[in-house]
Amino acid sequence: MSDITDAYFSNLIERLEELKGTLAAPMAKAAAVILEAARGDKRVYVFGTGHSHMLAEEVHYRAGGLAFTVPVLVGSAMLHEGAVISSVYERTQGLVRPMLERYGMQPGDVIIIASNSGVNAAPVEAADYAREIGAKVIAITSIAYSTAIANGRRRLADVADVVLDNGLPPGDAVLDLEGTGLRVGPVSTAVGVTVINAICAEVASQLSKSGDAPVYLSANMPGAAEINQKLVKKYRPRNPHL
Repeated sequence: MSDITDAYFSNLIERLEELKGTLAAPMAKAAAVILEAARGDKRVYVFGTGHSHMLAEEVHYRAGGLAFTVPVLVGSAMLHEGAVISSVYERTQGLVRPMLERYGMQPGDVIIIASNSGVNAAPVEAADYAREIGAKVIAITSIAYSTAIANGRRRLADVADVVLDNGLPPGDAVLDLEGTGLRVGPVSTAVGVTVINAICAEVASQLSKSGDAPVYLSANMPGAAEINQKLVKKYRPRNPHL
């Protein structure tokens, strides 16, 4: 393993170890919010633009994942239909509301919004919309990053009911390329996926105590087809991506 490869692994592992402590309380709060929604047959939406949208895909129809999660997936806010224009989209005021209205979010639902920078129009407006209709907002964001670049703008952290600070530096990348002034090794996706899966695991654990943990099985596991089919039938009416 080269020095920089080793440095990346070490940096990420150290950050995750630290977050086990610093995020213990807010993660417990996030799990409690989701648990309340689950017991009321509500939904948990996951939204992010650019690379942050991968957290929404991470929880969608996932082996070992909760079936009541709903990804908010709109091509123009992602990367595959045009990475450059997606950056313009996430900074443009007024585009998120009609996108979210498609999903039929209801009072008592939850939305997890991932935004490392935490200041772009799309995630902040998504949080505003959710709170207007009575849904709870959980943010996964970098307080250091959003504080450094806010310049008077509202931050996602200022709007959310629960804030999960990923502790990442401005710019996301964590390794210096000596003599170039460049940094490589972004970690926000790896950290975000770990945090969201840990919270979902906690919620599933709590639900399982009452015998009602709606968790997908891997399609290759025995009995998966029957179990997954029942879950899809139940949750498809409010998840356009099933």
